[in-house]
Amino acid sequence: MAPLPNSRTEPDGSAVIRVLSYNIRSMRDDTAALARVIKACAPDLVLIQEAPLFFRWRKKLARLASASDLVVLSGGGTAAGPALLCSLRATVERTEDVLLPLTPGQHRRGFATAVVRIGGVRLGVLSCHLSLHQDERYEQAGMLLDRLAGMGVDHVIAGGDLNDRPDGRTFGRLAKELQDCWATAPWGDENTWTPGNPFQRIDAIFATPGIEVLGCGVPSAQPGVTETDLRAATDHFPVLAALRIPASSGNQTSWTNRTS
Repeated sequence: MAPLPNSRTEPDGSAVIRVLSYNIRSMRDDTAALARVIKACAPDLVLIQEAPLFFRWRKKLARLASASDLVVLSGGGTAAGPALLCSLRATVERTEDVLLPLTPGQHRRGFATAVVRIGGVRLGVLSCHLSLHQDERYEQAGMLLDRLAGMGVDHVIAGGDLNDRPDGRTFGRLAKELQDCWATAPWGDENTWTPGNPFQRIDAIFATPGIEVLGCGVPSAQPGVTETDLRAATDHFPVLAALRIPASSGNQTSWTNRTS
């Protein structure tokens, strides 16, 4: 299997970036293995789910970022679990942590969001962890699409733990409006849960239509990523995508949700 392209900025200002989405189970497993997996994937952006939420959660997330040669961009406890990490290649324009409406008896959910610049690219980013309850999950997908449409940028990446499979109603709602990166350009393995018996894909990266997907999947063949580390790091496999983002026009335009 050919490796994914490395990150780079093209002469025209467009950028090839690597994006990793990863449910880290509150860092309750082998954090050294977790950092090795993230670092080996050489991501520009990491979309985290189940970041630590309680005692010294900021310090724990900062330590993971440092061990992975990254920095904390946004999220964590202030977004009810989703977080964003980034490399120093990204220039931060703004961040916003969003708490979603709480359904009695369900976990609080949220989005970690940011707008960053990489090369000549202006890019919106969102990390999510959707509900286990199917009706609430479907409504949260609509909130996600509305949030992306309101970010004021041409190009947006969203990803996370959907708690839904590609044939599910929520997954389908997102895939109707956005590119499901694995389905667009499959690379590596597909299934993300559970590492002991990966039988389903409930973690995904999505991109708005103007983004070129160069490859996406579980990075089991990525140099430096071992099966031992993948199984020890957390109870999900990560999803890695290489994407080519066109240079921004310089105008304050935005991608819009066509069904909103």
